[in-house]
Amino acid sequence: MPRSAYQRLLGFCGKLAVLLILGFLVLPAAVVTIAAFNDKAILSFPPQVWSLRWFARAIAYQDFRDGFRNGLIVTVWSSTIALVVGAMFAFVLDRYRFRLKTAIEGILLSPLVIPHFTVGLGFLILAAQVGWTRTFAVVIVCHVVLVLPFVLRSVYVSLRNLDQSYELAAASLGAPPLRVLVTITLPLLLPGLVSGWLFAAILSFNEFTASLFVTAQRTQTLPVAMYNYVREFADPSMAALSVMYIVGTAGLIAFANAFLGLGKVLNIEQSR
Repeated sequence: MPRSAYQRLLGFCGKLAVLLILGFLVLPAAVVTIAAFNDKAILSFPPQVWSLRWFARAIAYQDFRDGFRNGLIVTVWSSTIALVVGAMFAFVLDRYRFRLKTAIEGILLSPLVIPHFTVGLGFLILAAQVGWTRTFAVVIVCHVVLVLPFVLRSVYVSLRNLDQSYELAAASLGAPPLRVLVTITLPLLLPGLVSGWLFAAILSFNEFTASLFVTAQRTQTLPVAMYNYVREFADPSMAALSVMYIVGTAGLIAFANAFLGLGKVLNIEQSR
């Protein structure tokens, strides 16, 4: 059946709106990327002379290097803890029915709607009460709370897409529950587990708002170091570092999509 002129116009307007939104989102990143190759200390666009000078300075700057190391420490610990805790909660919420299930799920997902600066300020006050002010432990626990909903969502969707007939078949053949979990359930959930860990790692490494409250000079992560740098300097080093951030994050997401299938993990496309 041929489409009417109104339908064609509506489809064209929809595509145009999507392109405009994508352009609005991508344009700042494109400008920052081009400005990062400027040779001068004063930001100018477009650059008159192209150079990698500010990439070298960003890599050599000691506070950035310390922030990168601290960020890796916090990211690895918080993502791993969030993966273990989130996977256990996802399994319980998916397989069991009990009272207060909805309330518990709402509490676990609450960091999605609570402003991060509120979480950071709350952890700062709590840490001050127990004498752990701005230690790595406080930063890690804060990040675990913030990234836990994303791990929970990833593993929960994987559990919903899991064919439980494999588990039932193994149990019917005499395998104990622990062996079924280790040999059947966990291998089938591996894409969701790895994707959840990657999402948690990306979010934790990029977290700034809450980290600003719970980090000190010794424990500051890279986003906090970038914030402190921009308060004193106005050269394109920040643009160069932002480009490395964009490339690294895009590379991790592309890797996860290519080898893990994020469409199925996030329930964007149906499993076959």
